[in-house]
Amino acid sequence: MTATVVTGIGVVSPNGLGLERYWAATLRGQSAIRRITRFDPGSYPVTLAGQVDDFVVKDHVPSRLIPQTDRMTQFALAASDWAIADAAVNPAELPDSDLGVVTASSSGGFEFGQRELQHLWSEGAGHVSAYMSFAWFYAVNAGQIAIRHGLRGPIGVFVTEQAGGLDAIAHARRKVRGGTSLVLTGAIDSSLSPYGIAAQVASGRLSPRRDPGEAYLPFDDDASGYVPGEGGAILTLEDAGRARERDVRIYGEIAGYGAAFDPPPGSGRGPNLRRAIETALADADVSTSDIAVVFADAAAVPELDHAEAAALAELFGRGGVPVTAPKTMTGRLYSGAAPLDVVTALMALRDGVIPPTVNVTTAEAYGIDLVVGEPRPLTGSAALVLARGFGGFSSAMVVRSAAAVRH
Repeated sequence: MTATVVTGIGVVSPNGLGLERYWAATLRGQSAIRRITRFDPGSYPVTLAGQVDDFVVKDHVPSRLIPQTDRMTQFALAASDWAIADAAVNPAELPDSDLGVVTASSSGGFEFGQRELQHLWSEGAGHVSAYMSFAWFYAVNAGQIAIRHGLRGPIGVFVTEQAGGLDAIAHARRKVRGGTSLVLTGAIDSSLSPYGIAAQVASGRLSPRRDPGEAYLPFDDDASGYVPGEGGAILTLEDAGRARERDVRIYGEIAGYGAAFDPPPGSGRGPNLRRAIETALADADVSTSDIAVVFADAAAVPELDHAEAAALAELFGRGGVPVTAPKTMTGRLYSGAAPLDVVTALMALRDGVIPPTVNVTTAEAYGIDLVVGEPRPLTGSAALVLARGFGGFSSAMVVRSAAAVRH
């Protein structure tokens, strides 16, 4: 079985639109976490977020689609355009039933939904948009991408919170292995509206701090929860043989995947992240010594951080592998976080450099080799990406560099 590879990437991130802008900002350690400006957050326990401030929707989305779509879908449409263009593919030249899309979503179109519910209660049912019937729905990104690009092959969506981003990419790989020529995959989330923030606060995991430099500190003794964000990434996946026939750039391989579900509280059993990692390593046919860097889930919730660090120590040894969490610059993007981490891992392998975890200063107690302060040279051809979703979902993915793609 030949490899499933990434040939196109589209990124919408708080610290950079487009792949190269995002990657350059990440290597600079440029954080986009700041006070929310899309509404007044003063009465909320959370006032900071990773906002995408430089996305002008009319520059990226056809005018007829703007009133039909939530902000997350507008991001997703732009990212899918970029991923297809980057892969140098014209969907119209391929059988439409041979093109698929698999995405993930954490919350759906909350901003659109809130606006229309406000219209309902303040002005009446006649003022509610007809597009409310689908614009709020968690599967809408996959549907709108499929319609826009004429993708009538396999379609699906995963709703496993942050883990969903990896689950979607893994399912897209299954479809490519099953014979689908090309699949767009990944995830984009955006829930930085009053309703969206209220729903996120209910998890009890968000940082209440007002200082952007002190709010999101995973693996730090001073951790207080994470900061929410918006954005993510869409990737073009195809078979390596087909990509070589097309003579297009290959960013790397989706080499291995594993997933696990935590036991119920009170069962006396611990988290199952380790099992997800072991499954991903076995699927990729690599050992722990082959992994050059780990992109952490990085919840910044002490209990969850200790569990993640313990799983890494059990498998790699204490401090046995470099670990990083670039999402400290963007906030936690929910389903969009893991696909963006996959993209960052591929870029790190391409350029031989590990981006830093910003603001963290006291990670020693966790027993991991956290890359902080400045980027660090990377030697190796495989990276591990971790993602956990609220409710007990754990996923792990191994990516391999373009130079090491299996034939």
